[in-house]
Amino acid sequence: MNEFSAGRKAVSFLILLAGIALLVGALIFDGIASSGGYDFGGRGAMLVCGILVTIAGIYLFPTLKHHRAIVYGLFLFPLLFTFLLTVIIPMCFGIAYSFTDWNGIRLTKVVGFNNYIAMFKRPEFLWSIIVTFLFVLLNVILVNVIGFLLALLCTTKIKALGFFRASYFLPNLIGGIVLGYVWKFIFNKVLTQIMNTETSMLTSSGTALIAIVVVYIWQYGGYIMLIYITGLTGVPADTLEAASIDGANAWQTLTKIKIPMIAPTITICTFLTLTSAFKQFDVNLALTNGSGSVNFFGNYITNGSEMLALNIYHTAFTENNYALSQAESVLFFIILAIVSIIQVRSSNKKEVSL
Repeated sequence: MNEFSAGRKAVSFLILLAGIALLVGALIFDGIASSGGYDFGGRGAMLVCGILVTIAGIYLFPTLKHHRAIVYGLFLFPLLFTFLLTVIIPMCFGIAYSFTDWNGIRLTKVVGFNNYIAMFKRPEFLWSIIVTFLFVLLNVILVNVIGFLLALLCTTKIKALGFFRASYFLPNLIGGIVLGYVWKFIFNKVLTQIMNTETSMLTSSGTALIAIVVVYIWQYGGYIMLIYITGLTGVPADTLEAASIDGANAWQTLTKIKIPMIAPTITICTFLTLTSAFKQFDVNLALTNGSGSVNFFGNYITNGSEMLALNIYHTAFTENNYALSQAESVLFFIILAIVSIIQVRSSNKKEVSL
């Protein structure tokens, strides 16, 4: 048995080495082709074979103690590998490109922190950060309040309850670009005729931001409502019945029982609205494309309604400054990560106190 295990271990180890060698070779050939050298046409097949051979080597390794964990890892491998290729590796490349003069195709030199210094000298970028934080603050409050009120309405004993739930959730199924153009028509044509004015809300930076907030609430409020409905329906009925017997009114039941018991739901909804509002792009693009005149510390800028994600997009694809946009993206990631961590930790502390 030991000889069999030793032989199997040697074979599986050789297979594993062969798989790793194929993977490394495929990556080397890809790097050579990217730099303009010899283009080996079979590097894609070589990469796939390397992955399969590596998996086979891991699976055949004779370790009873860790074999179950290996099998679990193999089932998770497609998802983890996809996440690695689509998120982790591009993020690492993006961080590296932010320190270079990358033009979207190739780079010639490393410029250090020049891109990071340059982006803080751009009033357009600084203004987009301010607009983004203001937008996030308004939406985190308003979307959660409106979503919670809709959830309270949709958990009462009213007729056509399913119709109301579906109606409130329906805007979330519409794509942001389509939604933006529909509301652009409403703001530019319908509301101007109703209010008998020639000036649309989208022409001024301040009112344009309000318009984007309105559209975002209309789109996202129904989705948050469903999560709150799940939390409210999970409150035990006997607890509510006991509160009613003790003489608690509707307001006391809401503030002393329902809200404390759905604290984890509030944490989830706050996190979702926070991250989604920070990453707002499609509605901003379709409604205003970031337009609007603003005098920002003596600088006349024309991106008065442009939020951070759209600013990064314009820096890359309108100005063709890809390295600078990568630096802005890295800062965007750091801001979003820090704010999200602070929000989750503060919400968890409130859950404990409640």
